[in-house]
Amino acid sequence: MLLESIWFFLWGLLWAVYFMTDGFDLGIGSLLPFLGKTEEDRRVMVNATGPLWDGNQVWLLSAGGVTFAAFPRVYAVMFSSLYSALMLILFALILRGVAFEFRGKVDGPGWRKLWDACIFIGSFAPALLFGVAFANIFQGIPIDQKGVYQGTLFTLLNPYGLIGGVLFVLLFLVHGALWLSAKTEGELQTRAASAAAKIWPVEVAVAVVFLATSFFTTRLYANYLANPLLFAVILLTVAALFGIRVFLAKKAFFKAWFASALTIVGATFYGVIGLFPNMFPSSMNPAWSLTAHNASSTQLTLKIMLVVVIIFVPIVLAYQAWAYNLFKTKVTLEDLAY
Repeated sequence: MLLESIWFFLWGLLWAVYFMTDGFDLGIGSLLPFLGKTEEDRRVMVNATGPLWDGNQVWLLSAGGVTFAAFPRVYAVMFSSLYSALMLILFALILRGVAFEFRGKVDGPGWRKLWDACIFIGSFAPALLFGVAFANIFQGIPIDQKGVYQGTLFTLLNPYGLIGGVLFVLLFLVHGALWLSAKTEGELQTRAASAAAKIWPVEVAVAVVFLATSFFTTRLYANYLANPLLFAVILLTVAALFGIRVFLAKKAFFKAWFASALTIVGATFYGVIGLFPNMFPSSMNPAWSLTAHNASSTQLTLKIMLVVVIIFVPIVLAYQAWAYNLFKTKVTLEDLAY
């Protein structure tokens, strides 16, 4: 029971770290048509994510790998029931990666406009679909006793799922705008900071709607009501969310970005804590839900994986910290010459 619980929260942590890191990449890509007024602006925006985006996606691979290795039944049911949504996310992420590499290969406005559109689609679609997918997991997926999905892609596009999708998009838009505010200068920095300030109230409003709707359409609050101390997670997340606005007003952009990062991590754990021990709840019958206890690998597998994680995750964290430190300076027009 203990190992399954540990791996459940490690699984949630990997998703939280992925959303925190790749979230600003997805946000910047989604903002590209709106903040990139000139070719120089767009190149600066791409360069602000260029050295880091592929490293950030390591956490997505890790989250998927942990799901496969630690909770194989969840992996099997998830990738069959959410197959269409997950394939759309995968294709969009591939499109984004190709666009980053191909955009500068030909010096022509039509060529660049094509790949800029691909960057936008490859950023906006995953942000939206991740939110839709996780919101549906929170409220329960229509799976039967055999784990067979009784629905279609459009079943996932229900009101609660769409609210979750919009919330994820807004979280990532603010996260990306704040990263640009911290990494750029001049007019682009001003526009990015203004965008973050304008999107933030909408983010707060949608977050309130999502929290309220979750109370009526999900069982996420059962664990919180059983242990009121867990509400500290929600309160800390709310404090981080309002910290964004405070630091924005002070033009402390890196601090605002860290507050946004904490907001995303807190929002992820809000759902993870509310789900426990469920990982893939059935909306048809709670008894058919997949949990950390009935869908996990063997104890030996979990023990071996825990040793591997203890050894290699610090190495990955150290490497990523080194990469962020290496590219911590602002991206300027002078950098475009290289």
